[in-house]
Amino acid sequence: MNTTEKTSYININGVEHYYEWIKTSNSTEKSKPVMVFLHGWGGSGRYWESTAKELSSQFDCLIYDLRGFGRSCLPQPSTTEEKTLLKSSKNPTEKYELVGYAEDLAILLDALNLEKVYINAHSMGGSIAALFLNMYPERVEKAILTCSGIFEYDEKTFTTFHKFSRYVVMFRPKWLVQIPFMSRIFMARFLYKSLPDSISRTFLEDFLLADFDAAYGTVLTSVSKEATEWLPEQFKKFTVPTLLVAGEYDQIIPAEMGRQAAELNEKIELSIMPNTAHFPMLEDRENYLQRVTNFLVEMKGL
Repeated sequence: MNTTEKTSYININGVEHYYEWIKTSNSTEKSKPVMVFLHGWGGSGRYWESTAKELSSQFDCLIYDLRGFGRSCLPQPSTTEEKTLLKSSKNPTEKYELVGYAEDLAILLDALNLEKVYINAHSMGGSIAALFLNMYPERVEKAILTCSGIFEYDEKTFTTFHKFSRYVVMFRPKWLVQIPFMSRIFMARFLYKSLPDSISRTFLEDFLLADFDAAYGTVLTSVSKEATEWLPEQFKKFTVPTLLVAGEYDQIIPAEMGRQAAELNEKIELSIMPNTAHFPMLEDRENYLQRVTNFLVEMKGL
């Protein structure tokens, strides 16, 4: 199957967003439905490319990098006045509320003249997609949330996690990627099955590329007491048929969190993939694609 890739940038609220079309060479405008891919925290759309290529016979696939991640870099303050205003902000995380990222997606779809799409979102991208499904249900045909779920608030655990995350995000020297086996070490907690070194290196490169404000700001807004309250409500309100794919050994968003989310709404179909962790689409590509395709066919989406 021959695929074509077309990359570009589009300005959304002052930030140049990177996006990429992956289509088959014989695809014409609006000849196929569109599937949009949302990546998770610290990553970029690059890890969705292999999945998009596999699905491109059925969809025109749109990948983009979330604001402040991957190739969608935040503009840097250039004047003393801009820097002062940034430091004096009363709520520095306000720009990184996940609802804002859902609105970014709506603006992107408007700019590309896309009225209705399919969505496949991963990890933190799944939380953004959950908001989008309820804010704009008329714009989504079907949704796939990969490694998503609900969690309970624990003040001590969350506080420790935020402090640790700040340290991790602050200490990201670019030379880390040059250390032998560092990419494997970096990815170990996310995987049950190892990935080729080239793929693991891509993840490390993306993590080092993420803007500090976006990386830390989204940690504070996505892993918070507020998120434990609004996220279950979002799952309850889904009207869009949704497949929730969980990795059996996922340590980041355990499968049980996905199971609890699926129990909140009959529109959600749960699929737990054995012998995978936080990246089932890469750890067991063939079975992941089969489950996604089966869901789309069952829901009469194709």
